[in-house]
Amino acid sequence: MLNLFSAIAGAFLIMVVLWETFETIVLPRRVTRQFRFTRFFYRYTWLPWSVLAAARKEKKKRESLLSFYGPISLLLLLAFWAVTLVFGFGLLHYGTESVFSGAVFPGRFWNALYMSGTTLFTLGLGDLTPTSSGARFITVLEAGIGFGFLALVIGYLPVLYQAFSKREVTISLLDARAGSPPTATELLRRHAGPHGMDALLKILEDWEQWSAELMESHLSYPVLAYFRSQHDNQSWLASLVTILDTCALSIVGLEGMCQYQAKMTFAIARHALVDLSQIFNAAPASAQSYDRLPPGELAAMRAQLRDNKFVLTDGDAADTELARLRSLYEPYAIALARFLWIELPPWIKQGAIKDNWKTSAWKQQQALVERVAREEHF
Repeated sequence: MLNLFSAIAGAFLIMVVLWETFETIVLPRRVTRQFRFTRFFYRYTWLPWSVLAAARKEKKKRESLLSFYGPISLLLLLAFWAVTLVFGFGLLHYGTESVFSGAVFPGRFWNALYMSGTTLFTLGLGDLTPTSSGARFITVLEAGIGFGFLALVIGYLPVLYQAFSKREVTISLLDARAGSPPTATELLRRHAGPHGMDALLKILEDWEQWSAELMESHLSYPVLAYFRSQHDNQSWLASLVTILDTCALSIVGLEGMCQYQAKMTFAIARHALVDLSQIFNAAPASAQSYDRLPPGELAAMRAQLRDNKFVLTDGDAADTELARLRSLYEPYAIALARFLWIELPPWIKQGAIKDNWKTSAWKQQQALVERVAREEHF
């Protein structure tokens, strides 16, 4: 009975890991099945990691710790799969009473586990060799699976980092166009004047494409959502919300702005946001728990837009329509922001914040050198 149970358990573990690997790496679509080892792995590793990061009071250290989770969790997941396969084949050897020559350990199970490990990682040490036909079959099967598993892992990492890099390029381009962190009001302000609306229309077209690519890549590989941007005040979620804010203003009625393109960009961006919130089981926040644009800030935003020659439709009907559009995406954005520990952008730029491209360690060091030289001169 013990051998039968071991063989069944080993075969079950092998099939589960192979299916999980297929769904995570090969299958190019979202998996809706709730019971998944990968889902549980991320759910129960992200929670303690985020709690540990939240204990850091300094924002830079907290963001640094959060940025480690994505790459580290990916490596831990691959290691978890490999260890489970080794254990599964070890149980299969043990349950089928595989016979080996040149025992390394006193116990039969430990020899089976050692044989499984050296086979999966294609070590070929030769100190323990299978002698029974069943043991030879399992060894050949495991060697083939191990070779394919390593090949998938090698091909999987470049695909992930290519998708991450492509996502970040567009986010970095938004830095000079919408500020750091980006805001809808700042995006409009920097596109005031001649040819500004044409450039803004092109931005919405590019972000329509970007949102579709984000939905495709992040639904297939949800781990990418944990990968954070180079700068602490940038993120894929904040950038996406900024574009949604801009589209909402344009749909309400922004003079000179193409409402059709704004509606198309709004639709795909919201689609991506809602689907991603479902992936992470982030229930939409209640309307009572947030207010990104209270009446005072709305009035201030209208005044800033007027100062920059933008005319936003006014009146109760316009305010009601803006509130309706915001209710379509803000609850999901806030839920994702709370789950991933990402700050959402305000509607209006707060204070005198320099853009990321205007700041660098070298510039600060050069300013210090010049100040010291002036002090020595006098």
